[in-house]
Amino acid sequence: MKMNRYQEITAARKLLEIPETATMASIKSSYKRLLTKWHPDKCGEDREKCNEMTRKIVSAYQTILEYCRQYQYSFSEEAVKRHLSPEQWWLEHFGDDPLWGNDMKRK
Repeated sequence: MKMNRYQEITAARKLLEIPETATMASIKSSYKRLLTKWHPDKCGEDREKCNEMTRKIVSAYQTILEYCRQYQYSFSEEAVKRHLSPEQWWLEHFGDDPLWGNDMKRK
């Protein structure tokens, strides 16, 4: 049975042991860790099994990278505000407050 796009990405994500939300750095880290673990020259298990796992890992990583390359990022004010750091959030909400905001704005 043919998988739909979501199922393909989910299967790839699970094979790479990536959580539902991840950064590119964590995706790459997981990929490298698994490649090291299953590399045929370093793997302590059956060489053919290691080759097969390496192929699956590379294919899963390519699936995830393709999804990330096609992803459309939003640079709207609303989208950017959803990803503020705690300090930025504080300034956004209390930065003009004379009691809380003055010292933080100077930093």
